[in-house]
Amino acid sequence: MAKEKGLQVDLFAFESDMKKHQNLSRAGAEKKFKGGLGDTSEMSVKYHTATHLMYAALKQVVGDHVTQHGSNITEERLRFDFNNDEKVTRDQLDEVEKLVNEWISWDLPVSFQEYPTTQAFEMGAIGAFGDKYGDTVKVYKMGDEPKRVSFEICGGPHVDHTGQLAEDGKVFKITKEESSSSGIRRVKAVLV
Repeated sequence: MAKEKGLQVDLFAFESDMKKHQNLSRAGAEKKFKGGLGDTSEMSVKYHTATHLMYAALKQVVGDHVTQHGSNITEERLRFDFNNDEKVTRDQLDEVEKLVNEWISWDLPVSFQEYPTTQAFEMGAIGAFGDKYGDTVKVYKMGDEPKRVSFEICGGPHVDHTGQLAEDGKVFKITKEESSSSGIRRVKAVLV
């Protein structure tokens, strides 16, 4: 098109500027939305921890096929997207709530350890981003055997023990379940 209009384009400079712009955008997005976390306030950290518990409960109640397809966490609520071909029933959601609240009441310790990525997967760690991980990963564990409920690759941050989610008498409550896109369900939840 440029040739037709009699214009010259410096493709090298264009490609160089485009790469700079992409790198700046990527860096900004990672800083702002890392792990779906809007900020690192106390409530956002609690919701982030609750997301791990809900993910483990969804796998147990809905099926082991459930895998994360995105999350968005703010100070007000958590949102979690996962694959499932059918609507999650209210009975299933009630069971997920029951499990999460039970695990919160157990006041499980939350800790992490770094492992080589291959070893982490061999040990059963859940990770949603496949080949996007580096050579080593942080794996967060909630609870110890026989009460370990979550073993997941994550960059953090998290609370120190699950009982912190119930401070001020709060309980975990799923407020909405809906379709996000074909084969992807979306759950929103709060601590109230």
